[in-house]
Amino acid sequence: QLQLAESGGGSVQAGGSLRLSCAVSGYTVNIYCMAWFRQAPGNEREGLADIQTTSGRTNYRDSVLGRFTISRDEAKNTLHLQMNSLKPEDTALYYCAAKRHGNGCGRDPPRASEFSYWGQGTQVTVSS
Repeated sequence: QLQLAESGGGSVQAGGSLRLSCAVSGYTVNIYCMAWFRQAPGNEREGLADIQTTSGRTNYRDSVLGRFTISRDEAKNTLHLQMNSLKPEDTALYYCAAKRHGNGCGRDPPRASEFSYWGQGTQVTVSS
């Protein structure tokens, strides 16, 4: 089993920054891919960025490319999402996710249906 726990959410003004963290515990070997998603009320959960754990290859959704950076601290079993130049439309519940198998990680946008392990989410609110 794998447990994921997000932290670092909060309220910021437009143009500000936040750094989300996702602590990974449990059976942490053989994780193929990790990703960040978000879901705003009334919207579907959308994939923002993913990172392949062996190669470090990353991929980003167009709307966050250049503003968000996904990274992984393997020694601390922690996934991060640095978010800069935040906009009100970034307001959502942010989730980290992981999967042990698959392909296309770091190349194709992450799809929620392909991920088996999820955190509980952390709220990000950006005011104008």
